[in-house]
Amino acid sequence: MALHLTHQIGTLAGTSIQMDTGVVSRDSTATVNASAVWKPVSIDLRCAIQKPDLKDTISPPVSPCRSPVLSSMRADLSVACRAFATESPTAAAVTEFSEEVGGEMHKQGGLQEKGKGVPVFVMMPLDSVTMSNTVNRKKAMDASLRALKSAGVEGVMMDVWWGLVERDQPGHYNWGGYSDLLEMAKRHGLKVQAVMSFHQCGGNVGDSVSIPLPKWVVEEVDKDQDLVYTDQWGMRNYEYISLGCDTIPVLKGRTPVQCYSDFMRAFKDKFKDLLGDTIVEIQVGMGPAGELRYPSYPEQNGTWKFPGIGAFQCYDKYMLSSLKAAAESAGKPDWGSTGPTDAGHYNNWPEDTQFFRKENGGWCSPYGEFFLSWYSQMLLDHGERILSSAKAILDATGVKISVKVAGIHWHYGSRSHAPELTAGYYNTRFRDGYLPIAQMLARHGAIFNFTCIEMRDHEQPQDALCAPEKLVKQVASATQKAHVPLAGENALPRYDEYAHEQILRAASLDVDKQMCAFTYLRMNPHLFQPDNWRQFVAFVKKMNEGKDVHRCWEQVEREAEHFVHVTQPLVQEAAVALMH
Repeated sequence: MALHLTHQIGTLAGTSIQMDTGVVSRDSTATVNASAVWKPVSIDLRCAIQKPDLKDTISPPVSPCRSPVLSSMRADLSVACRAFATESPTAAAVTEFSEEVGGEMHKQGGLQEKGKGVPVFVMMPLDSVTMSNTVNRKKAMDASLRALKSAGVEGVMMDVWWGLVERDQPGHYNWGGYSDLLEMAKRHGLKVQAVMSFHQCGGNVGDSVSIPLPKWVVEEVDKDQDLVYTDQWGMRNYEYISLGCDTIPVLKGRTPVQCYSDFMRAFKDKFKDLLGDTIVEIQVGMGPAGELRYPSYPEQNGTWKFPGIGAFQCYDKYMLSSLKAAAESAGKPDWGSTGPTDAGHYNNWPEDTQFFRKENGGWCSPYGEFFLSWYSQMLLDHGERILSSAKAILDATGVKISVKVAGIHWHYGSRSHAPELTAGYYNTRFRDGYLPIAQMLARHGAIFNFTCIEMRDHEQPQDALCAPEKLVKQVASATQKAHVPLAGENALPRYDEYAHEQILRAASLDVDKQMCAFTYLRMNPHLFQPDNWRQFVAFVKKMNEGKDVHRCWEQVEREAEHFVHVTQPLVQEAAVALMH
């Protein structure tokens, strides 16, 4: 995702974050729903615990248990913790548990009525489908989905990799593992956000597996290296096909946009019976990490490190051809031969460069305004082309379409906003770069999905002028002006109460409307550890209740504790399965 930044993980949590791992499984068929076991506290309960103002503090790696009520229940969770390192419960034990909860669910009248809050989705592991087009450790995946459903989660997000499905030949699609995964989600009553992942997996923090572009695409790139993004030093980036050749038939007689369109059409034809019911959203990949941006801050091989400004990606022959035409059209042909040559290197800071410095920087010169307008417009046009096609294909299916935009918050407090500019977002102290994106999405009825929702300004390096909270507010304002729904994600794996509180705060946005959905990063063994699971269950409960329900965190945690206790066998099974 956009903000999987190794440098920040230590700052946020004080410890290293483990990457997603593979999964194994033990067989089980138990299914539970949170409404069946959620024991709300008495209506007369009042919270005596007052939370201090956390505004100027740094969050601990995992928030301590603050409620005295919870401490008496640690024994059961300690047993679960030890079980994670040994073996999962027997099928008989899980079946007994399922029958117990099922009876209680029947007595309570089944599912609870949905609130008016923000539905929570959970990202599935990147390698949920194997290179041989099967579900990766199917039984473990099944146990994990049941655990998520039991917590009141709305659904899951899964990457549908172009490099897996259309791997060997153009126009030949193997949906193998995805058919099984989608049926599994349907069986457990989970909704699905399907991501049309037209990018390579691998090279960014959080990419635990490597999934290249389709073999036949790689063959074409090998013959013409200008098909991929290129920087001014000739370094190629193989994460995504350059948007400079969007409309040129460079991929075995098809344009890249035609390839993306054919893929989406084949997906629709294959899963038409699930669209609008199980599959409720299709997020259309637009660039590296699936985001609408240029690969300006590539982490592979240490090219870029946080909080560097990144570098412009417009030096393949197709992008340069477009730049030349734009310069001639503007009556400035001498501006069309190259991008800025004084914009520094990937790991420079704005003031290290002539182009991005605050005083008399090239970014605010006539040339800078011309170049940045062209560079950002190319990205907008790219989004416009793909969304036009996606809307035509999916319009009558009942699914929502979304686009992910990166939360580039470092150097946000500078005048030039250099890292945003190199990524293609023409956002400066004097110009709103997110309103044009929101307006483009509005034209196609698409959702604006934004990252870094869990971050707070003071958690970030102050010398880099990071401001994720201010950035989120700017994006929220832009989506309101454009009348576009806003959805969110956390950019880094966070399981602590402090991050959850920030997401809850950002989800309501202090504006007239709240986010339409939130997607949680990610389903892995750490999520199912006792303390993390308890925090997560309480977080989902608060999100589902909505911003108009004012109950303190400790009260919700007390309710969550009983739920964690009752669902322990199911969650334990999921945790054990995912650890191997």
